[in-house]
Amino acid sequence: MTDVNHTQSVPERLVDLAAARTRHGDRVDFLVPMLQVGDPLADAVVAEFDEHGRSARAALQRGLAEGRASVPDAPPAVDALLAHAETVPAWVSQELLEQGDRPSLAVPFHWRSLAFSVGSLTHTYSSPSIARLLVGTGRLTSTAPRRLAETGLWNASAILPGGLLHGASGLVQTVQVRLLHARVRATATKHGWDSERWGVPINQADVARTWLDFTVVPFKLLEGIGYRLTEEEQSLLYRYWWYVGRLLGLDEEFFLGIEDHEQAGELLDLLDSTSAAPDENSRQLVGALFDAAGANLASAPQSPMDGAGWRDLMHALAHRFHGEKATAMGIPESPLTAVLPLIAAGEAKARSYQLQVPGALRQAEEVGISAIRGLAATLTDSTAYQDHVSPS
Repeated sequence: MTDVNHTQSVPERLVDLAAARTRHGDRVDFLVPMLQVGDPLADAVVAEFDEHGRSARAALQRGLAEGRASVPDAPPAVDALLAHAETVPAWVSQELLEQGDRPSLAVPFHWRSLAFSVGSLTHTYSSPSIARLLVGTGRLTSTAPRRLAETGLWNASAILPGGLLHGASGLVQTVQVRLLHARVRATATKHGWDSERWGVPINQADVARTWLDFTVVPFKLLEGIGYRLTEEEQSLLYRYWWYVGRLLGLDEEFFLGIEDHEQAGELLDLLDSTSAAPDENSRQLVGALFDAAGANLASAPQSPMDGAGWRDLMHALAHRFHGEKATAMGIPESPLTAVLPLIAAGEAKARSYQLQVPGALRQAEEVGISAIRGLAATLTDSTAYQDHVSPS
């Protein structure tokens, strides 16, 4: 568990703490100081990158791919991060890692894409503090299609069977994402980020929000269109993502013990209810995101709609899922809202077939695995997080 100072002042970004305390009790006392905690292990590695340059980056990359023992002369911070990445806690099931995130793999590709964009990323951008940081870096308004694909590639690599085993692409990319967070944190701090107001850049609470944006958020959106996980699937999902959370540098107190949507929803409510309303930065990010996601869906083989049609569906889903927050993020109403119940009925029927017909669920997982590997093949160039740790 990360050491925290419970006497720190409350960042101005937090709102309605009294109401949150009524619902969540002393979890508020854990949340508040976590806004001033980054990721000491990753932050130290970025400092070593700046000091040692190519040699430190090369040691990290080789250690991730070939194991810590392959770089006995690694700088101390790099060595510590490699040791952390190689240490598999007792609560991680080897069988689960070998199987991958099966509940996510079985979701039809277009619904995974919609849940990812309309659910996960839209919810991330609804936080004014996160949106302010991202707009400040210029990473997601000017290059939204590329960044959308990169984040999707990381997520895809992490959930594949064996993706989080030692040396596997998902584990390597997850640690790279963690280090990119550390680089953004260092850069924003250097350029005058107001931590007293906003908390440390990409602090522990923000990483927890990201963790929820790949677990409860997309699957609650999917529930709204008839795709529901069983209790067993929910447990598999969260137990798998416990390990992803650890690899991302998230304090275990945030996620250990969460095994279903109800428990995850309590943490989600704590974070959402203490966050201010979306602002102009949120609206910029969401607008760029929807344009990019709609174009991606329209370009998929045998797509039934053009980009405008996909955006109409995204707008309808956003209002159904995010409610008033969708309006605050500048998402327009959609003519497709009225047909969502019909879509949900059809998807519920398809999901029932998937669960009841022998072999159907496994077939869906195999289709998902094939689609994800196809996605990975489309990004042959290096990604932003790979560029950051590359020794070249």
